Amino acid sequence: MLLQDFLPSPPLREYVRLIQVIHFVFDKGVPLPLKAYPPRPEQCLAFYPRDAEAVAYPTGPAKATRPRAALIGQHAVVSHRYVGREFLALQVVLQPGALYRLTGIPQPELTNTYIDAEAVWAAELRQLNERLSSAAAWPEMLPLIEAFLLGRIRRVRAAAHPADAVGQLLLHPSPHTTLDALSRHACLSPRQLDRQFARRMGVGPALYARIVRFDRAFRLKNSQPGLDWLSIALACGYYDHQHLAKDYRAFTGSSPSAFFEQDNRAPERAFGLVEA
Repeated sequence: MLLQDFLPSPPLREYVRLIQVIHFVFDKGVPLPLKAYPPRPEQCLAFYPRDAEAVAYPTGPAKATRPRAALIGQHAVVSHRYVGREFLALQVVLQPGALYRLTGIPQPELTNTYIDAEAVWAAELRQLNERLSSAAAWPEMLPLIEAFLLGRIRRVRAAAHPADAVGQLLLHPSPHTTLDALSRHACLSPRQLDRQFARRMGVGPALYARIVRFDRAFRLKNSQPGLDWLSIALACGYYDHQHLAKDYRAFTGSSPSAFFEQDNRAPERAFGLVEA
């Protein structure tokens, strides 16, 4: 069983932050758990070459089966993901602005949702999906995905935008990372930055910064489960526990403790793995 992040090869790193490989095999008769997937600062190209994944949103329609390859936009709400008996996902987490550069799709169209990647890259993606399905194991799949991405990158004509650099800065915030400072860094007015950032990331910079902070708190609790919530809040830039709890309610619909307990029932926990 595997839950591991891999750095992409150097030629891909302008566009790809990491490639996450998730592989679980559940015995017959074992109930299949769901993964309450919280918002995190990521836009992805995800492949499911074995059993399909289904997804549902708490306030949306009934769960639907994801395609073999999906372009997943920035989320600001929790999604419920349902795995199959053999669940294999290879999730390409893209750099800020990279999904827009690769597809030209205004990212608000993908916010809190996903689309079939074959609808964007047609025959090329269908061929890749067939090769992934025929591969014996995930180590054979990674080079195929990287080769596809290198081919797409060679065709990109759009240069990176200053808003993309702001996204990078927000991934690693400092106490001095204010929106006014970011606007000056990008040589844009706050209104221009907000518009360009949303077009490329799917949400505005203020909401993106909140998602980054929330994700840090979620991962810190996973890595140090004995740490109390106030300590986590202060370590991640919240004013107090209530400030942290407000974001948990907004992004997951649950209190910090309730969502932590739900995450303890996630598929990876059945194999003693923790996403930290």
